[in-house]
Amino acid sequence: MKKIGLITLNGYVNYGNRLQNYALQEVLKSYNYEVDTIWVIIKKNNPSDFTFKDKVYTTLNRSPKENYEKIIDKIKGKLIKNKLAKQREEIFREFSEQYIHETPYKVSEESIPKDMADEYNYFVTGSDQVWNPFFRKGDSTYFLTFAPKEKRIAYAPSFGTDKVPNDLIENYKSWISDMGSLSVREEAGAKIIKELTGRDAPVLVDPTLLLTKEQWLSIAKQPSNKPKEQFLLTYFLGDTFNDSKNRVKEIAKQNNLKIVNLAQPKDKVPYLSGPSEFIDYINSAELFLTDSFHGAVFATLLETPFIVFNRSGKFPSMNSRIDTLLNTFKLKDRHIDKIDSNEDIFDVDYSHVPNILEIERRKAFQYIEESLR
Repeated sequence: MKKIGLITLNGYVNYGNRLQNYALQEVLKSYNYEVDTIWVIIKKNNPSDFTFKDKVYTTLNRSPKENYEKIIDKIKGKLIKNKLAKQREEIFREFSEQYIHETPYKVSEESIPKDMADEYNYFVTGSDQVWNPFFRKGDSTYFLTFAPKEKRIAYAPSFGTDKVPNDLIENYKSWISDMGSLSVREEAGAKIIKELTGRDAPVLVDPTLLLTKEQWLSIAKQPSNKPKEQFLLTYFLGDTFNDSKNRVKEIAKQNNLKIVNLAQPKDKVPYLSGPSEFIDYINSAELFLTDSFHGAVFATLLETPFIVFNRSGKFPSMNSRIDTLLNTFKLKDRHIDKIDSNEDIFDVDYSHVPNILEIERRKAFQYIEESLR
């Protein structure tokens, strides 16, 4: 049988990562290919990490009280998180073992099996932030440089930022130029590619959007301790939660909703939920607050009222992905800056989304079919 090697982000900690991996695998399998997710080990040294100077600048721009609260929260969070990390990782590992076919071996930029390029008909990199210069450390593996150009396919990879650091520009320019089939996940990424290489890359939706609501609900799992009362769900990956706690509490109180936090180790029960429970939680929530791209994706697919917050944290703006999503599906009013009253919170119109989804899926499937020529 024909085979595809899938290069994406590996690990057992992030809902969006596991679910986009599953989605792209299932889409590629529908073209009668056997699909292996190849585990990539990233290198340790990162020339693009923020420097000590950057961290000092961030700290000095916060008040003493804010710095104190962040230090205390970090200490408490670390103690709790370390205790729960292994449990949570095992839950994510079980999901992967059930739904994702991963290779038993691992590769790195310095260590690629000699016969791997011959073993597969194609290699696909994506989706997720495989080209994020701050996360992936400028690793050529994610640009498929180990394979012949005609076997290299990029399906909606994300840069996760709107600029490439100067020290990586020449590498990115070379690696992207040599990609056989090229696409990207957000408008900011298409702009980067155009500026670096002169190539026009189609902007394609994340693979999670290529599966239907019914397909996602078929692998959803109801959490054993899901609240019986109506609840507000939060999923914040940056420092946004600490910065917005009062706003979250205010919204919950105004609407008589219990708060369930998925990404806070202090809330042990929901924190120990796997990707399947993640889907059910969003589907069951009265309201979903998030700074996560994939959180917004699943809220859109499942037609759950949601509000997007800007991601805050140590890396440059990671909001371009969400901006592209909201613009594509005409849901810009779901941004927290657009919410002026309590009535606005639940006033979301999804009636136009199915037609847009159909167009975007058709475009994505056409790109895949042409790439697997």
